[in-house]
Amino acid sequence: MADRYGTDILADDPHRARRPAATRQPAETGLVVEDAQTGFVGAVLRVEYGRMTLEDRHGRTRQFPIGPGYLIDGKPAIVTAPQRRPNTRPTRTASGSVAVVGRRARVARAGRIYVEGRHDAELVEQVWGADLRIEGVVVEYLGGIDDLAGVVAEFRPGPGRRLGVLVDHLVPGSKESRIAQAVHRGPGGEHTLVVGHPFIDVWQAVKPARIGRAAWPSVPKGQDWKQGVCAAMGWKHRNQADIAAAWQQIRRRVRDWTDLEPELIGRVEELIDFVTAPSDS
Repeated sequence: MADRYGTDILADDPHRARRPAATRQPAETGLVVEDAQTGFVGAVLRVEYGRMTLEDRHGRTRQFPIGPGYLIDGKPAIVTAPQRRPNTRPTRTASGSVAVVGRRARVARAGRIYVEGRHDAELVEQVWGADLRIEGVVVEYLGGIDDLAGVVAEFRPGPGRRLGVLVDHLVPGSKESRIAQAVHRGPGGEHTLVVGHPFIDVWQAVKPARIGRAAWPSVPKGQDWKQGVCAAMGWKHRNQADIAAAWQQIRRRVRDWTDLEPELIGRVEELIDFVTAPSDS
């Protein structure tokens, strides 16, 4: 009978090839990590003194040491300290534009960009804020668009005073699309651009991978969408403060424009181009 191990029983392990090798992964902010021992799963919030803080989908945080013993996408991983970046100024803004160094913010233009809600305004500022300040564009939130035609008429758009409006859920046949058409036909319509993304709420414009999911939760028709999302995610949703906390948890995981859906990116860029175009008179 052949000796398949040879003279040294430790020289060859027939099971060795079956063990997946652990990969090394820097603990970058937003990386989703599972502690193999406790099963705790969370996104990296920060790394300090050889330990990383993870935040799970319920908003709970725990600290773990940098090193082996973790799973990433179900595969063994050794989490390492994030690589130190050279002490240089960023060459790109969060929106992907070339960073302008040493240039003061421009005095605000007469033109404006209006967005439907506070969360929309916060996300636009987070990603496009540096660009908007260089261009002198102010973003304001409306708190709803039911009276958008009246808001536009009060603003009095005109040459050199253009108005751009970003609307949620702007799809054919919707209430939002009818409002946009009325604005276009109304006073100042030729100097106003109303665009929108197809999502129910701007939350959906954040790629679901940033909250650790393949897709945003499906919420039954007739149920408040944000409350439904929070319920599906296991987040508190008793009042507006809970909803605001859930949004801040989502927004913290947005690093730059690559974490957003193209349907939002394109519309915001379109509005910036529109309000900063040379005067047409």
